[in-house]
Amino acid sequence: FGGQYEDAVTAYKRGDYETAYRLLKPLAQQGIPIAQYNLGVMYDNGKGVPQDYAEAMNWYRRAAEQGLADAQHNLGWVYFEGQGVPQDYVLAHMWFSLAVSRFPASEGEKREQAVKDRNIVASKMTPAQIAEAERLAREWKPKKEVK
Repeated sequence: FGGQYEDAVTAYKRGDYETAYRLLKPLAQQGIPIAQYNLGVMYDNGKGVPQDYAEAMNWYRRAAEQGLADAQHNLGWVYFEGQGVPQDYVLAHMWFSLAVSRFPASEGEKREQAVKDRNIVASKMTPAQIAEAERLAREWKPKKEVK
């Protein structure tokens, strides 16, 4: 999928969102997490498609459930802000925690941001809610999409 994905990223960067969408959508439907994440970003920001938070959340979730840290981080924000889903601090904390644990050392800035975001949501939670979020994060396992 490398060439098609790279072409989609190039199209996106030059502002050709229609081409980016056309190339990303089949990859996302095939279960490629990075393509799912990028499609989520397009729906989140209304680039090349009508802005649709529920659709963005759908694609973020599919990528996040496969373990993509960027998608987990964005899904944390979706639940924190209640965009396309009911606001849920427990799930926001869980997804931020998973992103923290999955960002590699080479992506230290992203990891630090996920820690900050987790701390923001934790400041709005009870100790019991934090404990529940931590339990969910511990029990979480990535799931590959079966085609």
